[in-house]
Amino acid sequence: MPPESHNDYDTETLEKAFVCRRMPPDVEAAMAARFRVDRNESDALLSPAAIAERARDVSVLFVTATERIDGELLRNLSPALKTVATLSVGHDHIDLATARELGIDVLHTPDVLSDACAEVAMMLLLNAARRGYEADRMVRGGQWPGWAPTQLLGKGLVGKRLGIFGMGRIGRAIATRARAFGMRIHYHNRSRLPAELEDGAIYHATLADLCVHSDMLMVAAPGAPQLKGALDAAHIAALPRGAVVANISRGDIVSDDALIAALQSGHVFAAGLDVFANEPNLDPRYRQFDNVFLSPHIGSATEETRNAMGWLLLDGLAALRRGERPANLISAVANAQPT
Repeated sequence: MPPESHNDYDTETLEKAFVCRRMPPDVEAAMAARFRVDRNESDALLSPAAIAERARDVSVLFVTATERIDGELLRNLSPALKTVATLSVGHDHIDLATARELGIDVLHTPDVLSDACAEVAMMLLLNAARRGYEADRMVRGGQWPGWAPTQLLGKGLVGKRLGIFGMGRIGRAIATRARAFGMRIHYHNRSRLPAELEDGAIYHATLADLCVHSDMLMVAAPGAPQLKGALDAAHIAALPRGAVVANISRGDIVSDDALIAALQSGHVFAAGLDVFANEPNLDPRYRQFDNVFLSPHIGSATEETRNAMGWLLLDGLAALRRGERPANLISAVANAQPT
């Protein structure tokens, strides 16, 4: 819920904070009520060096998944910096080891964006399987000759095996929606889920085995250095011919070279991608494919979700200042895969 009003704070003793990216208006107003705020008005992506210059002497640094908060930056801002608050579930962009060493708390935003991300995951899957980009372009470009029995034949979801790589909160929310489309759920996770969370999904101990059993594959694993390039040429080759691939997670989990080669050969029927390596500079070869549906990292982009993420960070900060341990504080085992 929204925080207290500006009048509830002593403006003379407010902590200094720097906000790296623009936030929803209500969240920015709440930040201004709680902190002496300097923010990046241009909303341009800032380098670690630029953040170090702009955030001198702040005790709170608000970031997103787009900023690289490396050890050098944290050391430059220490000892004034007490908390890094990231508007994201993932925290692979933050040097957590250095943060712990320096006694800097890190807050993130789990739980509140699972539904929004799952909605976009289904959007990716449906548009890839049912040739959404081609259909829109045909109608919008005035090239539609009228209905025909063989026009833009895609792949239906009913009865298909959906392999979910990463069965955390977002993965499970995707599974719930996919079941409503008549899909059979398979998954690979760091460890097997309890039966009540599996809800009938079939567990595979390896990603390779999951790929063999996936007519459609959804990448929903959290960003982590050890997962970079995990979906490589061998794993993509293990997919049944004509598979559909979607990625709602992190771009660098998927090998661009391998996926592009599979799209060119027809081994992969289509792909739906919301995330990319080196965003926003995605591999330009993706743009040449009519059977690749592209969206600009909008998984959590609803008004309700982004506001909820902001409140979660602000409430977590308030709890820390009261000497409490908020649920969204990243623990000492910060490199574990979130669920």
